[in-house]
Order: sequence, then C-alpha cells, then structure tokens
Amino acid sequence: MGAELRASEGIQRSPRVTFYFAGRPVQGHEGESVAAALYAAGIRHLRDAPRDGAPRGMFCAMGICQECLVEIDGHRLEACRANVTAGLDVKQVTSESSDGL
Repeated sequence: MGAELRASEGIQRSPRVTFYFAGRPVQGHEGESVAAALYAAGIRHLRDAPRDGAPRGMFCAMGICQECLVEIDGHRLEACRANVTAGLDVKQVTSESSDGL
C-alpha cells in the first residue's frame, strides 16, 4: 500500500513480526489486533458473506458486528479480537466455509 497507516509519532511499539493471511506474509506489531494489522497492510477483504458471497471486512473493530470473522488455528473468531503473534496463520472465511454460521 505504501503509506504507513499506523500512528507513530511519540508511540513506542512492540516488535514488528510477520504473520500470514491467506498464505501471504503480513507485517504487524506483536499484540496489536489482527484486524488493525491487516487494515494497515491494505487488506480489507477478510471473508465472504455466507448468503451472497459479498466481501466483508473490519467494521466495528470491537467484536460486536462479526464482519471480520477469520479462521485462526482451526477456530473462527473476529480478527479485531485476536492478537498478532509471529508466524500466526490466519485464513479467510469463504462463503463455502461459512455454511452453518
């Protein structure tokens, strides 16, 4: 994306680490939310809606709307409620894998 979207002036951040989203390496700061790290990396499409397959992504950023649902270690959870750690493997939820939500 080019421009850094995270505030940086006067802020001490945790170490920058690499995690993976849909097999793609992403840089984030350890402990920040997965949703914030993906957003800062320019990734907005986190899952497909179960009914019509429309793209969904971070909306409320606090776990209420469930629009940022992803799969981490075989468990579905909101990306805004999961923390970045080195090597974390985050998968996109597709309309095919959303059956029964």
